[in-house]
Amino acid sequence: MSTVKPTRTGDREAGEGGSAYHHGNLREELVEQALKLAEEGGLSAVSVRAAARLAGVSPAAPFRHFPDKMTLMTAVAEEAMRRFRAEIALALAQEVDDDPMLRIRAIGRAYLDWARRNPTHFEIISSRRSIDFDGSPSLGRENAEIQAQIEALLLEAAQRGLLRCNDRHLIQIAARALVYGLARMLVDGHFPSWQVADADIDGTMAKVLDLFVDGLVKERAAS
Repeated sequence: MSTVKPTRTGDREAGEGGSAYHHGNLREELVEQALKLAEEGGLSAVSVRAAARLAGVSPAAPFRHFPDKMTLMTAVAEEAMRRFRAEIALALAQEVDDDPMLRIRAIGRAYLDWARRNPTHFEIISSRRSIDFDGSPSLGRENAEIQAQIEALLLEAAQRGLLRCNDRHLIQIAARALVYGLARMLVDGHFPSWQVADADIDGTMAKVLDLFVDGLVKERAAS
């Protein structure tokens, strides 16, 4: 008489299609599939069950990782933030000038480049409608670290006597509003109504960012 060995769910979770993921990898796979669903059909197309179906696992398998859609989308947002931080790090590494205003500009351009290449990530993080931002320690921490990074550069600029305005907090809010607004215009397709052709969008956003940063800098006395 044959016996059937029980499946060790701690080791793998097998789906209807026969595929299996080691327990440590299923969470990451579900995050990737949720992102694909959002990219193809918008945030309303994402569900835990739909992500499970694309991952090739049973409908019940994901719920140990993500009990509901919000926890799944929060994990997607955390991955999006991680990629955004990598974008900033790369931009700063490529900015060889130690001028703090140029480095602030590099962060702004990194934000716009990231939003252009990852509009779904931008939508998930910026709208915050589908995520528990306040309940995610990593989202709050990384957002605070970005703000602190910009604050440190603004403080350095102030100490060098570069800033026209001494209210660094106000500058941060204005900078955030600018890059967020540009990214929102890009993602929502508003630039054509402002007579900006698709091929000129990147250059236009860069010029607007340059205009803002240059406007923060105090005019240098003529020698």
